[in-house]
Amino acid sequence: MKTTVRIGVVLGLAAVASSLVVACDSASSPGIAWTSCQGPGVDSRQECATISVPLDYTHPNDGERVAVAVSRIRSAHPERRRGVLLLVPGGPGGSGLNLPSTAGQGLPGPVREEYDLVGFDPRGVGASTAANCHIAREYLATERLRPWPDADGGITANVELERRVADACVRDGGALVRSIGTRTEARDIDRIRAALGEERIAAWGTSYGTYVLSVYATLFGEHTDRILLDSSDDPDPDQVERTWLGNYAVGVEDRFPDFARWAAADGNPDRVAQTPEAVRSEFLTLAAHLDREPLPWPGAELAILSGNGLRQIMLDGLYKDERFPYVAQVINAARRGSTLPAARPTPPEQAAQASTAVMVATLCNDVAWPTSVDEYASAVAADRARYPLTAGMPRGVAPCAFWPYPVAPRTVVDSSGPSNVLLLQNLRDPLTPYSGALRLRQAFGDRARMVAVDGGGHGVYPSPVACANDAVERFLRDGTRPDRDLTC
Repeated sequence: MKTTVRIGVVLGLAAVASSLVVACDSASSPGIAWTSCQGPGVDSRQECATISVPLDYTHPNDGERVAVAVSRIRSAHPERRRGVLLLVPGGPGGSGLNLPSTAGQGLPGPVREEYDLVGFDPRGVGASTAANCHIAREYLATERLRPWPDADGGITANVELERRVADACVRDGGALVRSIGTRTEARDIDRIRAALGEERIAAWGTSYGTYVLSVYATLFGEHTDRILLDSSDDPDPDQVERTWLGNYAVGVEDRFPDFARWAAADGNPDRVAQTPEAVRSEFLTLAAHLDREPLPWPGAELAILSGNGLRQIMLDGLYKDERFPYVAQVINAARRGSTLPAARPTPPEQAAQASTAVMVATLCNDVAWPTSVDEYASAVAADRARYPLTAGMPRGVAPCAFWPYPVAPRTVVDSSGPSNVLLLQNLRDPLTPYSGALRLRQAFGDRARMVAVDGGGHGVYPSPVACANDAVERFLRDGTRPDRDLTC
């Protein structure tokens, strides 16, 4: 439902981690030959390997193969080890190979002692077999890939760009792009489980990773141990990513008041206005002005700050409170005509190409999208009026409107299977809103419990709220869930 995201995907874009280079032989486990890992931010204990999986699961034994890169940090106390905790990245298009060294180290010591922490790069990204649609560099900017409408609210430029992206993936993506999707990733995870020699695995997924694990728990419930889902969205089998994109409008409206209160606070050096209502008004006025007269912005992806560029900065800034000052600094500099802050760095082109190819393939292979341009134009106009902060983007055209391939079978998440799922959710999540997470909770029935946190941002754990962290630790250590859904 981590994490920068491209196009309007849902879940969060997840940051693309560097591919790791493999060196020196180490230990082995059933089906996997482990080697040491090298790369920025890699814990010296982390080991790396690759496993071979079918390119096409309709021909699992006699067709082409692709490589999936995996990593692990083993329990420092084997006598306490209860199994594997798989860390599933967000995206689609996020890398997870480094998660044992990064997010995994945020887990409490007793949890890390009881599990081998295992990460992986989904097929198409990072150190796994790479996908590439060879999309023109100027189309890779997030502001363009997300379906922001034209300055006048029309969608002509949006339609043309997304058609070009779809054409590039059809022309250059090959069989790998046609194979990518959530059900395929779930099957790849089960191949990882089998290669590790585990009958069951525990797993922690964030953002889009929560849907991957929901599908895994539906297709392979008998192989699940404890499933932790952090920041989820609606699993409607006939909509999935289409609903997630639409839910940006809801999530931003839920979350923006947190920013507005902060930006109106007395004593704030980056104060935007005197009241939260005035902050909202100032933002909308500035975005409309920049629609008409963009500002030069040397060093930015598009070298300008447009209205949609400001909206994209706002949306990304709502992910975490720590990003609020940057959003306010851009707003204040643009209003005053002073020097804009340095633009945020962009990923290397190779990583951006792989991430974008996987994102496009997942959105388009998972579910069918409308093909009528007039239908999109009407939806954008209505959404733009109802949710002005996002200006109609959540109902815009995705490359999937021009996708020629058949979609995967629908996956119905339901209450059949083991009762071993715990959902974590902020009440004011800009990307995967609470209302969408409630739909996943409802779909799981008694298989799940939810811990909701009265907070904002995308991604709950670790939380500043102790009762949420305690619930996670109890769940991962002894399987205990709250007797009923809990709000912290």
